[in-house]
Amino acid sequence: MVDVRPSPIAGQWYEGNSKDLARKVDEYLDEAKIPELDGDVIAVIAPHAGHKFSGAIAGYAFAALRKKKPDLIAIVAPMHHPYRERLLTTAHDAYSTPLGNIPVDKGTLNELDKELNFDLGYGLTPVSNDAEHSLEIELPFLQRALKSNWKLLPVMVRAQDQKVSHSLGKALSKVLRGKNFLLVASTDLSHFYNQKAALNFDRAMLNTIESFDPDAAFDLERAEKGFACGLGAFTAVLWASRELGADRVKVLRHATSGDVTGDYSSVVGYGAAVVLK
Repeated sequence: MVDVRPSPIAGQWYEGNSKDLARKVDEYLDEAKIPELDGDVIAVIAPHAGHKFSGAIAGYAFAALRKKKPDLIAIVAPMHHPYRERLLTTAHDAYSTPLGNIPVDKGTLNELDKELNFDLGYGLTPVSNDAEHSLEIELPFLQRALKSNWKLLPVMVRAQDQKVSHSLGKALSKVLRGKNFLLVASTDLSHFYNQKAALNFDRAMLNTIESFDPDAAFDLERAEKGFACGLGAFTAVLWASRELGADRVKVLRHATSGDVTGDYSSVVGYGAAVVLK
C-alpha cells in the first residue's frame, strides 16, 4: 500500500474535477507565449496562488518545460504554516491531485537530508497531512506540461535565512548532479500593497532575480524595497542552479491579483521566470 498525501486544496485552490483541471491548466499553458530562449531551462520560478489568480502567470513558467522529459523534479516552496522546524518535506510516499498520484523519490530525499545534516547539523523534517498549498499548487502544471514519468523531491522552507538557503542550494546541487532533473521554485511577490507600490516592489525583486544574485534578494527584502514569501525557496534554487552550471535568468511575465479581480487597492504580485544553462 502506498501512503498518499491527500490534497487539502483540490476543489478550492484549483479545479477538483480531473477533466476540468486538465482543460484549465492546458489553457494556461497554451495561452503563454514563450520567447526564444537562449539556453537549456534547468529551473523555473512560478507563483502559487489559487489558479484563478496566478494560473495565467504560472503558465509561462511551465510552458517553457513542455519539451522536457525529466526523471526527477525538485520543488522548493515556502512553508506558510507555523512549524518550528526550518526545513521540511513530506512523510508520505506520494502526492495526490485529481490528475493522479506523483511518487516521491525517497532515495534522493534521504541523500539530501544527509547533505543538509553534514552542513547545517540538521536536515529535513518529514510531516504528514500538511496543509501547505505552495508546493502542491504547481503539481497539476507539471502533470500536464510533462509527458515523462517523473518522481518528486519536495522541500518546504520555513526559514527565511541566507545561510540556510545557501546550504540548501549547495545540497540540492550535489544530489541532483548527474541526474535528469528539473528545479521548480515556488514564490509569490509583494503582498497587500496598492498596485502602484506593488509594481515598484515587484520590479525591484524581479530585476534582482534576473541579475542571478540571491544574496542581493536578501538585501532587498531587508531594506524593505522588494518582497517575496518564497525568498528562502527561490534563492536556494538560484544557488543550486548556479552550482549546476546555469548562467542566466529570464523573467517571462509579471502581473498582480488586481489584474484579475479589478481591485487595485490591495494586491499580491506574481512572476514567472526561467533559469538557463
